[in-house]
Amino acid sequence: SMPFLLCLKKNKSPVPLGRSIFQKHTPPIQQNYQALLESCLKNKRLFTDDAFPAHISSIGTGALLKKLPRNLQWKRPHALHKSPIFYATNRKQLDLCQGLVENCWFLAALEALTFHQDILAAVVPQNQSFERKYAGIFHFRFWHFGEWVDVVVDDRLPVNEAGELLFVSSVYKNVFWGALLEKAYAKLYGSYEDLQIGQVSEALVDFTGGVITRITLAEAPPDLWDILTRATYSRSLMGCQTHLGTTKVLKNGLVAGHAYTVTGIRKVTCQYGPENLVRLRNPWGKIEWKGDWSDSSYKWELLSPKEKILLRKKKEDGEFWMSLRDFKLHFVDLMICKLTPDLMSQEDGKKWMYSLKSGRWVKGSTAGGSLGFCNGNFWMNPQYWLNVLPAEDSRKSPSSCNVVISLMQKHSTKHRNRAPHLFIGFLLYKNTFLLPFFPEQYQESNRKLPPGFFTRHQPVNKHQVFLDEREVTHDFHLEPCVYVIVPSTLEPQQESEFVLRVFSRKHILRIFNNLVDNIFLLQVNDFFNTLKEIVDRYEGKIWEDFFMKHFEQNPEINAVQLQRILNNISWRNFQSFRLNFSLDSCQSILALLDLNATGTLSIQEFRVLWKRLLFYLEVFQKRDTNRSGKLDLVELHAAVQETGISLSNEVCNLMAIRYGDPDLQISFESFVCFMLRVEIMGEAFRNLTQDGKGIYLRESEVKPIPWLS
Repeated sequence: SMPFLLCLKKNKSPVPLGRSIFQKHTPPIQQNYQALLESCLKNKRLFTDDAFPAHISSIGTGALLKKLPRNLQWKRPHALHKSPIFYATNRKQLDLCQGLVENCWFLAALEALTFHQDILAAVVPQNQSFERKYAGIFHFRFWHFGEWVDVVVDDRLPVNEAGELLFVSSVYKNVFWGALLEKAYAKLYGSYEDLQIGQVSEALVDFTGGVITRITLAEAPPDLWDILTRATYSRSLMGCQTHLGTTKVLKNGLVAGHAYTVTGIRKVTCQYGPENLVRLRNPWGKIEWKGDWSDSSYKWELLSPKEKILLRKKKEDGEFWMSLRDFKLHFVDLMICKLTPDLMSQEDGKKWMYSLKSGRWVKGSTAGGSLGFCNGNFWMNPQYWLNVLPAEDSRKSPSSCNVVISLMQKHSTKHRNRAPHLFIGFLLYKNTFLLPFFPEQYQESNRKLPPGFFTRHQPVNKHQVFLDEREVTHDFHLEPCVYVIVPSTLEPQQESEFVLRVFSRKHILRIFNNLVDNIFLLQVNDFFNTLKEIVDRYEGKIWEDFFMKHFEQNPEINAVQLQRILNNISWRNFQSFRLNFSLDSCQSILALLDLNATGTLSIQEFRVLWKRLLFYLEVFQKRDTNRSGKLDLVELHAAVQETGISLSNEVCNLMAIRYGDPDLQISFESFVCFMLRVEIMGEAFRNLTQDGKGIYLRESEVKPIPWLS
């Protein structure tokens, strides 16, 4: 085996390989919360969820059943308290306590969420109540393998004979948002028992769709305190885990193999000098650290009275302080979840790109396994073409770009913990096999790199570790170049679906393919993934049916079809906008983007147009200050500058004469044609120039250039 193919094993049963049919990930059941609510209100009945019934099957089938009381009952909050409330905005947020389910990882992440009300509101819609429009139905939102899903539950909760909640509860007995959220999460993953084993990082990602930075505290970087400071004062959620041990509760008060929430940091001034402190909370709501800076520690006497009163709380609520030194000693990992990955690059506030691709390892086709097995099939794994581009506004050297790559495997069954995780990882190669043309429609080859490439080249991440975890994430500092990402399982012929995510300041990501019989299918799948990636922040799920309707049967579209598609778009975020592309405009667009001169646009070519269309619309709306639906010359100059393209006044005026109306007013449709032509002119110049000053053409080379016609 090779040195960069290490794997970190846990004591789990081996994964069966002998499946003859690929088992796809079971998507969550889609229920329309608003429709169900209105139906219940109209019929004056309380909602009962048949998809996750008030039955022992929703709790599980294994060890958790042994913990249950004999007289388990399912009751609604109105039967448990005379005045139940869904969410208490005026109370201390860290008010949740763990129940019989050993899901401290889930609760630690949930409590981290309560420090960020805007993020919490995305997961826990706040307009829910036990009074106004109450029908026994609630809903929550989770990021689930690349998309946000809405999970509906009824409010029947498992209790003991005394009416006490068996699972997550609140310190305030009339608050039920935590218990209902846990029920929705259990439904998403199959049962309450499926929440028994997990990691804080998994729940943090499910609550945010963010990217995880995992820091092994035994090897913590020297600037750990600076990282914690930036994380605390940005939109980051943090959790950590203690070392495994044979004793559950240690003498120092910590719980072995347990997840905690990082709730704050503070630099204090002692009599002997400064001390960095970390504040943590045990999801149990009790049992605290007993060492230095604990509630009863003598160390508090070393502070000024004001600081001591401000920080020290002698209360058995599971929350405590400890020194950074002790934190690194007694905890294994620190997980920091950020909505954008700029934490480690120190480029907060900058715009990051995010790309997501779904793929799968199929036995006999794309399940090549890792290089360490020396089976010659590594090249069969899915390959992704990544073009890393320098960001114009980066303070860093253009020779170094921060890139975060995440690989996440999907479980193949409805139940999260029924099948163990495969060992997964990915190798990143600098691609010297193909020229890094940009934009990507100039890239002629859509074929995978051959087996010989991987025997002749070393990966960038030579010490890749394969983990049997849901997600493997790595930070890279890469020079602008073309790279190839090859995700794989450790062993060949292991099947699973996966999600590949790439975060950077600027990049292009697409899949290689050399299976001729499947080119159409894979291109369509890749196309839909790409469109979803682009339009999600504008329109969301409603677009899937739209694009399926227009492209499932037509992988190549002509000018008439293009006109019909563009003019049928209804913009939810720009409701006043109705597109009115003429056939002539669509023919012009097609001529500009139809690089292989077929008279049609391929899926890849339309993808380029669609990305530009969304960008142009943002710019147009921003610069159309009087909301006339047209740009005058001044607004046009500002809009062109906004796109990052430099045009002289003379050229801009000439283009306005060509594309504007008699008053030199530019409609959005004309602006699109204008900008596409300008961009392609610039791109053609960069590809044809030899010295950066001009281009030199023979007569035969002039005619194929669309922007000269």
